[in-house]
Amino acid sequence: MKINMRTIQQALNIGQRIYREWNKYQNQKNKQQGTGSRPSTGSWKQGGYPGDYFGSVAFDYSPALDGDADPGEVVWAWVPFEEDYSQGKDRPVLVIGRSGSYLLGLMLTSKDHSNSRTADPNYLDIGAGVWDKEGRDSEVKLNRVIQLNPNGIRREGAIMDRATFDLIAEAYRRR
Repeated sequence: MKINMRTIQQALNIGQRIYREWNKYQNQKNKQQGTGSRPSTGSWKQGGYPGDYFGSVAFDYSPALDGDADPGEVVWAWVPFEEDYSQGKDRPVLVIGRSGSYLLGLMLTSKDHSNSRTADPNYLDIGAGVWDKEGRDSEVKLNRVIQLNPNGIRREGAIMDRATFDLIAEAYRRR
């Protein structure tokens, strides 16, 4: 069996999933006993979306296998549409930093915005990752920073490798 960085990353991601599932099991067990620590929230409809973030972003690569969303991790969360914050959908988001009690993230998409026919400078190709169960190539949207309530995160998807995270940070700064 040939072991390379991709194999190691896949093994780490499997370990993360097992750890997250164990935490989910423990949290559900605690909720049934009345000791749960994390409320289950779906969308921003309960408190309203605070709006996109327009301040300075300090990219911070600090993933941790602790069951919480951290910068450098891809998570699934409810993301409001730009045209109407009261509507949105679940999608993968790369957590890039923090602002007060919010996490800051850049949304990922499998829709191709930068190809041989068109080149949208607001999107950066980052390839496939375990956050997409179909293994599709992804792009990160660079011109919209989402504010995420940590309690509204549905699940962690993967740890973004450091080189790709740094590439995204550099592309964000250049635009």
